[in-house]
Amino acid sequence: MIAFIVGTTAELIKIAPVYHELGSRGRSAEIWYTGQHVNELPGVLADLHLPEPAVWLVPEEGATNLARTAQVPGWVLRLARTVLSRRGELRARLRADGGAPVVLVHGDTFTTLFGAVIGRVLGARVGHVEAGLRSGHLLHPFPEEINRKLTARLAHVHFAPGEVEAKNLAGRRGVVVTGGNTVIDAVRAALAEDVVGTSLQLPERYGLATLHRFELVRDRDAYAAALAVLREHASRVPIVYFAGESEKARLIEYGLTEVFDGEHLLLRDKLRYVEFLPVLSGAEFVVTDSGGVQEECAHLGIPCAVHRLKTERHQGLGANVVLTEMDRARLAAFLEHVEDYRTGDTSDSARPSAVVADTVESMI
Repeated sequence: MIAFIVGTTAELIKIAPVYHELGSRGRSAEIWYTGQHVNELPGVLADLHLPEPAVWLVPEEGATNLARTAQVPGWVLRLARTVLSRRGELRARLRADGGAPVVLVHGDTFTTLFGAVIGRVLGARVGHVEAGLRSGHLLHPFPEEINRKLTARLAHVHFAPGEVEAKNLAGRRGVVVTGGNTVIDAVRAALAEDVVGTSLQLPERYGLATLHRFELVRDRDAYAAALAVLREHASRVPIVYFAGESEKARLIEYGLTEVFDGEHLLLRDKLRYVEFLPVLSGAEFVVTDSGGVQEECAHLGIPCAVHRLKTERHQGLGANVVLTEMDRARLAAFLEHVEDYRTGDTSDSARPSAVVADTVESMI
């Protein structure tokens, strides 16, 4: 049996192509959910054609979104209690089809790390999808860089998107280069969906922004400075800023909601993935601190500024992607010259999810 231990919408998005690839080959797989994201789960599962989680690794009743670091210790405790109390049942589930037990984790969240621990505790072979990413700085991004390094010590098989990531795993056994991130397959699938149009009203021309990372939004001055640059340059091309509940709470807490004028810099609710991808593909440029959005922009050729001190991803850098290093002047320069970074769609024949599935089949 193959168990995907995931807990966030981003993880679901990126494991969905692997799940469906394995299913098309007749392989048994389940989703075990840790509940880092709860509110968005029903819509994401429906959009991605995924089943309900077979196992909740925290009690489903009373589960809430993990939005603040102060919630992490309690979440870890609930996770540990569930796994320890149900260890025999979980071991049996992994062995129910008579094959070798395999646990797959993805990325660099708390679920990635603890999912790898759980796989080890249950005696499964652990595969880490999107392995080998490194920023070179333990605190940027935090806690993702730490999660990646610790997960690398626990995984048996490391699915590295490319040669750069594989080199970061030098000395470790079981490194498999997939030829790209599974987000490539996720983007293809999302853009192929026949999605009923969202009621979102967009300007005829627009830029897109998403800023949500802990190291930015916890710093009022840095967050305010970034928004001020967006507001200044939105007079030329309107910028739509998509915010989740935690970002909106920060905006209110910091008194920054007035930066959005409803005409040039627009605040909108975070969209479902299958709704977001068409909006992203129609944007003239993107400002983000999301590694996933960086990769999507690199794939689509959209000019993109990554407003972070460090990035663990190399996709698009030196072509359509600019790393601002949290420098206001660099962000402003990008917005003044976005056309210099347009490269066009870089679609190719890479099928990373198929490579992951090929390897997993050899493990069971």
